[in-house]
Amino acid sequence: MPTQTHGYAAHAATTPLAPFSFERRDPLPGDVAIDILFCGVCHSDLHTARGEWGGTIYPCVPGHEIVGRVSAVGSDVTTFKVGDLAGVGCMVDSCGHCPSCTDGEEQFCETTGFVGTYNGPDKESGGHTFGGYSDHIVVDQGFVLKISHEEGALPAVAPLLCAGITTYSPLRHWKVGPGSKVGIVGLGGLGHMGVKIAAAMGAEVYVFSTSPGKRDDAKRLGAKDLIVSKDADALATHANSFDFILDTVAASHDLDPFVALLKRDGTLTLVGVPEHPHPSPTVGALIFKRRAIAGSLIGGIAETQEMLDFCSEHDLVADVEMIRIDEIDTAYDRMVKSDVKYRFVIDMATVAG
Repeated sequence: MPTQTHGYAAHAATTPLAPFSFERRDPLPGDVAIDILFCGVCHSDLHTARGEWGGTIYPCVPGHEIVGRVSAVGSDVTTFKVGDLAGVGCMVDSCGHCPSCTDGEEQFCETTGFVGTYNGPDKESGGHTFGGYSDHIVVDQGFVLKISHEEGALPAVAPLLCAGITTYSPLRHWKVGPGSKVGIVGLGGLGHMGVKIAAAMGAEVYVFSTSPGKRDDAKRLGAKDLIVSKDADALATHANSFDFILDTVAASHDLDPFVALLKRDGTLTLVGVPEHPHPSPTVGALIFKRRAIAGSLIGGIAETQEMLDFCSEHDLVADVEMIRIDEIDTAYDRMVKSDVKYRFVIDMATVAG
């Protein structure tokens, strides 16, 4: 029998999220059922729930930073057992056979695209997927992650499933490590994890921010210093010196000042998607030092597991503020004002059954 599940859903772009009950499928042979303990709140949740990206299917149950305890497994599952701590990130399925999927880069699935944890096509039950603002989820074992952090850290582990992998993947891909000089643009939910992870990789890390008041926090998180991005003199002292810059800002802004900070062959990688396009970069600044502007999505399942293991080994978690599920709209409003340090996490025990 399908499992009755309780959560919170957006029923329209302009109405508050509200209690919502629905059914999850019984575990298929390859499925893992998880009782959700905590779910992080991502800016993507807000954009989707409020219809700001278009294409939202209502009712929409957001949430793709999920941690919990395995409650049941299908007959073919070999990687998890009842009682294990487990996580689910931004995707729950892909075609499994295109070049990207066979390379372990399911986030770039070339046939169907990856299936999002919410607002994606539900191939098994029909309709669309419902995410982690709920007390229970059933996911194919190939898209479930092992959690090796201590159980007490679980609330702060949840944001690693999106904010953690979104920053880890480009840092790993562009081979950041000891001897690297790395810049992180923006000190929010993504940026603060970028600082922690880059520092743990052995890099010399600097934060670029419009807010000089964030300097102490940047240093606490592992940065050597904060550079005020509107201070032309401060930027000039670092010209041509960065190996890699990770831009986490999701608002349209001029990329040229950051390109000028890169060494020859340096890369500026974007992970924030602005509402309006960035101004076109000055081509000469790219050509004459063979600099690159690139983009990065999340990471594949294998790399996400690698990130979780890395964070466990280095005792890395997100800085979080816990909320009740009925505080979610207030949290969204605060996120719009950047009034959170640095990620909201929902205690799913507050979902009424």
